[in-house]
Amino acid sequence: MFNPVTRCMQVLSLLPLPVLRWLGWLSGHVFFRVSARRRNVVLTNLRLCFEQLSEDRLRQLAKEHFVLLGQSLWDRAWLWHAPPHVLNQRLRFNGDFDVFQDSGPLIVLAPHFVGLDAGGVAMTLLKQIPMACVYVPLSNKYVQDWMMQGRNRSSRVRLVARNEGAQPLLQILREGMRLHYSPDMDFGIQGAVWSDFFGVSAATTNSLPRLVKLSRARICTLVTRLTPAGYSIELGPLWQSYPQGDLQADTDAMNKEIEARVKESPAQYYWVHKRFKTRPPGQPELYRWQ
Repeated sequence: MFNPVTRCMQVLSLLPLPVLRWLGWLSGHVFFRVSARRRNVVLTNLRLCFEQLSEDRLRQLAKEHFVLLGQSLWDRAWLWHAPPHVLNQRLRFNGDFDVFQDSGPLIVLAPHFVGLDAGGVAMTLLKQIPMACVYVPLSNKYVQDWMMQGRNRSSRVRLVARNEGAQPLLQILREGMRLHYSPDMDFGIQGAVWSDFFGVSAATTNSLPRLVKLSRARICTLVTRLTPAGYSIELGPLWQSYPQGDLQADTDAMNKEIEARVKESPAQYYWVHKRFKTRPPGQPELYRWQ
């Protein structure tokens, strides 16, 4: 089946990186100006999480985020279609990747930074590590097909729809496949607990500590950041003494780990998501739009 999205991105992958990054810069600025609702989401998130910053600094941070978001979108052209030698030139690894030599179950916590897909391609295509990841199905069939093929361009990825639940993830871990996992989104309070994120109560899935406990998996953090030359993929050390056995405390610890990584490069986190959409009983909705 001919897919116009795929074909367009294949053509764009031939462009030099500075040209694609300029397109991303332009797209980000346009999106910031014309998408008032999404701009409101980003600014609301930033105001909640960085109360100490001035309004001018928050707007500057929001603009930086939209630019990075736009650049990461166009970057998927070369990430998913350019030859491997191009990716080798643009992707840089940091950390001890020997943890993948152990055949035991391993969960790679990959927070929602704008470079999330770059990290997945780097690990599966360049490092040649078979991995599974969870995805949320899209309504546009062309974009969905392009995304599925791009994320699995290495043929080493098992894509699990979020609505399939935890059982396939447990099976994957028991089979020895690594799980590239991003649980830092708000899908409601069912299967979640209230856990502070930057001091704000957020509906946070407690699936990570449950998966670690049931599979006896090790866990480490993978953060992918957009850089002028491409992306940096940083693998952190194995977590120690996790989980402790208290779902609330273990979920809080996960949020604290993600929060610490976000503070290192605030504009790179995926602020366009309504992270605080679900509110505790009696608390007002945070993303009101007039």
